[in-house]
Amino acid sequence: MAEEITADCVIEDDRWDSAGLEALSERAVHATLTWHGIGGEVVVMGCDDARIAALNADFRGKPRATNVLSWPSVEHAPREPGARPDLPDTEELGDIAIAYETCLAEAEAQGKSIDDHVTHLLIHAVLHLLGYDHENDPDAETMEATERSILSTLNISDPYQEKVQ
Repeated sequence: MAEEITADCVIEDDRWDSAGLEALSERAVHATLTWHGIGGEVVVMGCDDARIAALNADFRGKPRATNVLSWPSVEHAPREPGARPDLPDTEELGDIAIAYETCLAEAEAQGKSIDDHVTHLLIHAVLHLLGYDHENDPDAETMEATERSILSTLNISDPYQEKVQ
């Protein structure tokens, strides 16, 4: 297993440059892999809604924009519901695509900074690369608890906590 942590950023939509996607990617990937005690490489592509909608249609059969997609480099072994996945034994962990318009709209709707929201989504996507999912309640609880723990190391508020007005 690699000791080094690398986040390679590919910018397809220039708005991601001004949003600081490269630094956010490095921060999220580093925090997630450090929390798990592993190294590895993740490629993050910053794109727009049209591009992610095309990817979503091609790979998931859902022809609409979404916030983030991930493609693990390995197939993960089945596990008991709620159990943490066995971590992949590979340096190249996979690829992530993240859509600018959707992320910005979500952050604004939720009253969050774009930095915190994008960091959360990237951590979420890296966890998918590591084998986490949220297909059932126990797995969702495990994944969300892991996200909360990693986000807390970055002083980012719990994204699942209900806001009291």
